[in-house]
Amino acid sequence: MTGEKTRKVKIFDITLRDGSQSKVATRIKLEDLLTVARKLADTGIYGAETWGGATFDVCVRYLREDPWKRARALKEAMPDVRSMMLIRGQNIVAYSNFPDDVVVKFVQAAARNGIDVFRIFDALDDIRNHETVIKAVREAGKTAEGAVCYTISPVHTIEQFIGKARQLEDMGVHQIAIKDMAGLIDPHTTYTVVSALKQAVGVPIHLHTHDNCGLGMMSILKAVEAGCDMIDSVLSPFAGGTGHPCTESLVYSLQRLGYETGCDLEKLTKAAEEAKAVRALYSEFEAPYSGVDCKMLVTQIPGGVMSNLSSQLRQQNALDRLTEIIEEIPRVREDLGWIPLVTPTSQIVVSQATFNVLLGRYKIIANHTANLLKGLYGQTPAAVNRELQARVLNGNKVTTLRPAELIPPMWPELEKKFPALTDEQILIHAIFPHEASGYFAETMKN
Repeated sequence: MTGEKTRKVKIFDITLRDGSQSKVATRIKLEDLLTVARKLADTGIYGAETWGGATFDVCVRYLREDPWKRARALKEAMPDVRSMMLIRGQNIVAYSNFPDDVVVKFVQAAARNGIDVFRIFDALDDIRNHETVIKAVREAGKTAEGAVCYTISPVHTIEQFIGKARQLEDMGVHQIAIKDMAGLIDPHTTYTVVSALKQAVGVPIHLHTHDNCGLGMMSILKAVEAGCDMIDSVLSPFAGGTGHPCTESLVYSLQRLGYETGCDLEKLTKAAEEAKAVRALYSEFEAPYSGVDCKMLVTQIPGGVMSNLSSQLRQQNALDRLTEIIEEIPRVREDLGWIPLVTPTSQIVVSQATFNVLLGRYKIIANHTANLLKGLYGQTPAAVNRELQARVLNGNKVTTLRPAELIPPMWPELEKKFPALTDEQILIHAIFPHEASGYFAETMKN
């Protein structure tokens, strides 16, 4: 049974970036990604997430591939598809803040190498950490998508979420993303949030959700009914669980309901066949458990965090302490101002919770935890534990400035240090200084 055709819903297939990251630790090599990209190119999808997130790190650290070549090659394989990247605000594609001049150079290089849409988020949802990226993306003539992280806590409200979206629109973003990194947004909340956003802002709305809790497809349907303009999904071999809702199923369902996606289902199934063959090549990197896990509805701990934590505890012969750590995570999260659990804050919270359980509560305060308490990552959603903060401040004042204002420019010194290198090569040195020498030594040999 079909309904009356209402409008077009734009599909962003994100198999090539977040699909790979969620299922096989981003280890898929460029040559294999290209076989899928070529099949996706004429399926009718509006956009594809091809870059950003962990891809830059993995290319440099493990695959020894040129991350810039990846961006260019995937755009060349899909010239009529809008190429999107995930950028961590002032963190760029790493885990701590960079000075404004490096951020601007990175955005310019990414735009030059084929990125059309920049999805910009900040782990604390501190809108000030979007500022420089948004301006640089606009100046490069590309699309700035401001993302607000969806999470559950005693201090996170729909009103707060809408307020941040309004701030992003005022800062000049072209569209707003609901970034549900843990698959926690339920159908009712999705409908409420999207409806409120459509009233509050004048730019298109884009939903990104995972399927950890099995809510993804229901939430997408309610988002579309509420007026959502763009949806993220992945080809079926990468769908479900820690992954995302399925592109083919989504396209079929929306078309049956009378919505126009512009996608060719038959061509999508052929792309999915290619994706299935590619995923099989990387079975050694499969997450130990990547199905539906409804415990997250209670713990709010993303599946990727759980799998990494389990692996690390197993290596330390401390897997028997996992339950204690899971119970400690929300306590640490509260102490740190109810921060969302997304890179890099998820790693900060989990590491501190692990120290607390194995060594005693706050016997050791990790450097990243201390920096967060000092305000060096930005403003937390709620007040932090004042006693902990006083310990790390040691009589100094907490930082209230936009964190990047405390970081001196780096680019002039980098150019002096590496006069023979391109901007793209210098950026690898700037962002991953410890890995860069080994990366270049190995790639220059090949």
